[in-house]
Amino acid sequence: MVPRANALGLIIRDGSFLLEEQKGKHSNGDGYFYRPIGGTIELGEWSEETLKREFVEELGVSIRIRRYLSCMENIYRIEGKIGHEITQMYLVEFEDERHYAQEIFAVAEGDRVTHAKWIPKAELLTGELVLYPEGLIDLIAVEF
Repeated sequence: MVPRANALGLIIRDGSFLLEEQKGKHSNGDGYFYRPIGGTIELGEWSEETLKREFVEELGVSIRIRRYLSCMENIYRIEGKIGHEITQMYLVEFEDERHYAQEIFAVAEGDRVTHAKWIPKAELLTGELVLYPEGLIDLIAVEF
């Protein structure tokens, strides 16, 4: 397997972050885990373009890039298989402010549908929720 480049976007509302909730096997075990919205950068696509495309594809909403946050590298194992992600992390905002009032978003990716919801920073900082990519909780603690 080769490293995968991806782009993820953090959206903040009143001290809470919009995160996709998934359930399954992950590098810290099995169960629920959370991640920002985004996805794989396609060949020839800028990471900012990836984010805009992914938010439209997955949530059906348009975003604006507020600022670049960090490049994060994540090497992990799931069921003995190694994965390697290089993530461009951005702070983003909805183009249509009405989306901030929405509590839950359906996240469509192919045939699979999950949900994204607002998770308070304080809840993330307790360490009880599994958040990916690795190191994101440290970034949130320092930046926000």
